[in-house]
Amino acid sequence: MPDTIETLIKRNLHEVFGERDRKKRREAIAQLWTEDCVFIDHSGKCHGRDELDRAVAVLHQRLPGYVFSELRPVDVLHESGRLAWGHGPPGQVRIRGEDVVLVRNGRIALMLTFLDEVPAKL
Repeated sequence: MPDTIETLIKRNLHEVFGERDRKKRREAIAQLWTEDCVFIDHSGKCHGRDELDRAVAVLHQRLPGYVFSELRPVDVLHESGRLAWGHGPPGQVRIRGEDVVLVRNGRIALMLTFLDEVPAKL
């Protein structure tokens, strides 16, 4: 049975964007994202699972030790959802953002990440 949109978006936050182990992250990407997925954030646009994995690896390199936390419950619409999150050292939120996803056939096909709060020094 496919994951619900709420489960997909939460798993993506923790098992893809929060996962530092490349093998585990790649497995999660394969389970949660379509092959032709698109990810768009302030750094640019990624096409496909390989580019998505590279974008997450770069994030971990830039912000070592940072972890994600859910700030509000997932908001779900037909075949889409959004999740507000925080990112920072454990117990702290230095960056705030929101992921908006479009789901196709039980997997994330498109994700837009909006940043709401980013400190000047990063």
